[in-house]
Amino acid sequence: MSLKERITEDMKTAMRGRADPDEAQRAREAVRLGAIRLLLAAVKQKEVDERTELDDATVSSIVEKLIKQRKDSISQFQAAGRDDLVAAEQAELVVLQAYLPEQLSAAEVEAAVAAAIAESGASSAKDMGKVMGLLKARLAGRADMGQVSALIKARLAG
Repeated sequence: MSLKERITEDMKTAMRGRADPDEAQRAREAVRLGAIRLLLAAVKQKEVDERTELDDATVSSIVEKLIKQRKDSISQFQAAGRDDLVAAEQAELVVLQAYLPEQLSAAEVEAAVAAAIAESGASSAKDMGKVMGLLKARLAGRADMGQVSALIKARLAG
């Protein structure tokens, strides 16, 4: 089952869950359904723009983009003291993270960075682009590229 099909099936399940007699369960399913609908709308928009059927890698990149937006919103809302909106964004974030591939551990990311630096022969911060180019394809969706970038920068500076 493709990622897009899995998301669609999850939406159907969430829609059925809204009929649950348990009030708390209905509320959770409503939040889940809203997040899934946002994700499917973004996928469909991309399909319409490109006039193609999207593969799992492209759908994963859309999920990553939406997660990044949620994280940015959370930090903005926290700065403004809007705890109600922070909670809503965090609930959506949890739903979206379920569609990402399993994340690599810090040790695995460090090992991948070390291997990419050795492979590219990078020796200074000027070579950071070469290393990022290698790692972007290898770690896409499985690691936060902002953290990877900071790790590369630290390794090349020191």
